[in-house]
Amino acid sequence: MKTLDRFYIDGKWVSAGGHNTVDVINPATEEPCAKLTLGDASDIDMAVAAARKAFETFSQTSREERLELLGRIIAVYKTRMGDIAEAITLEMGSPKWLAASGQAGSALGHLITAVKTLESYEFEEQRGGTHISKEPIGVCGFITPWNWPMNQIACKLAPALATGCTVVWKPSEVSPLSADILMEILHEAGVPAGVVNMVHGDGPTVGAAISSHPGIDMVSFTGSTRAGIMVAQAAAETVKRVTQELGGKSPNIILDDLDDEGFAKAVAGGMKSMAMNSGQNCNAPSRMLVPAHRMDAAIEAAAQAADAVQVDDPNSDGMQMGPVVSEVQYGRIQSLIETGIKEGATLAAGGPGRPEHLNRGFYVRPTVFGNVNNDMTIAREEIFGPVLCILPYENEEEAISIANDTLYGLSGYISGANPDKIREIAGKIHAGMIHVNGASTDINAPFGGYKRSGNGREWSSEGFEDYLETKAVMGVDWS
Repeated sequence: MKTLDRFYIDGKWVSAGGHNTVDVINPATEEPCAKLTLGDASDIDMAVAAARKAFETFSQTSREERLELLGRIIAVYKTRMGDIAEAITLEMGSPKWLAASGQAGSALGHLITAVKTLESYEFEEQRGGTHISKEPIGVCGFITPWNWPMNQIACKLAPALATGCTVVWKPSEVSPLSADILMEILHEAGVPAGVVNMVHGDGPTVGAAISSHPGIDMVSFTGSTRAGIMVAQAAAETVKRVTQELGGKSPNIILDDLDDEGFAKAVAGGMKSMAMNSGQNCNAPSRMLVPAHRMDAAIEAAAQAADAVQVDDPNSDGMQMGPVVSEVQYGRIQSLIETGIKEGATLAAGGPGRPEHLNRGFYVRPTVFGNVNNDMTIAREEIFGPVLCILPYENEEEAISIANDTLYGLSGYISGANPDKIREIAGKIHAGMIHVNGASTDINAPFGGYKRSGNGREWSSEGFEDYLETKAVMGVDWS
């Protein structure tokens, strides 16, 4: 069992002795796979001091220097992708194929995209007699989740480094193994001392210290809406910028103009998406909206897709879905499945408990509920597991109304045959991202949502904006 008893501050690993420890649990076995030492506010004070000192020089680096740094990080990252994938499988139960391609691979994609963006990003412009410049905001506090641990730090870290900011980072205490490897990568790549600092800890202690710290200029948080509200409240006293990527309850509208084959394919694809990463995706298409007269066909297609998902040990060959991340997460999902049954939804596949062939591990049965109405608990709350809710609609106007009847607005999904109709509906859905006919997420497009799904945007050029302040110098022409 590994021991994680160090933090990375001011360019070196420092002992975390004397603090509280917790076990890191392998969700496939329910056994500890590591022991983690948690930091406290004093560790954040040291990390912030190092980041503030480093900002004085790193903020003045040239575009070329930062491109060179990102290039070195990418080169070292490529050599450690296998280690990162193994760590993610161990700490959160991600299937080994997904951990390698999706989990570890996504971070590499964000780093490469940041390089391409930085090469042509306009930091200055002359507007008449005024010179406009975009400058690094300062010290950035990052609080990242466990469900996509490398993706979520990379899409914050890459633009922060590209724009000349320095960083204090708290990874999730649930997934610290991959975080330590990333810091080893950054150290080997020669990231200057103090530019990136990492302290392990929990949200109420280290997360709160980051959010409220007067020496931190902005906070970027990814996690639940409940926790995001707490981050914003803690940050309010210092009037720091807060960007958040929070929860979702995304609608997936299947239009009636699809033929039977296309309809069944769209429904099955929606269910398969719910099994990806064990349903632990903030943008999951968890509310499927279908024409009322095709509800039975939708239930049948979704149930067949759910029953076909191979749930097994994440290191097994041929499997598609592993466990959910923790006992707490497993218990919440089971409770919501039971609630769906009690509230009268039609259980078409899956249900409570583990798959029959598994007797340990936090495995959830891929579950389909049909005949759900939008007032049911399972239609309102983010389940964050492989649970699909199918809701009926009578016409497109009602479908749009149901789609928007949620506190969230991260993603929306539309499947149909008429491009003009799809375009019209996409313009009426209150969400930051719309996926048409099974389109996957585009790493070159902005990622973020409306309403209680957060604020700000990550990825690509839009991902640079939150790390920059705008300065106007009037009465000069420096063109």
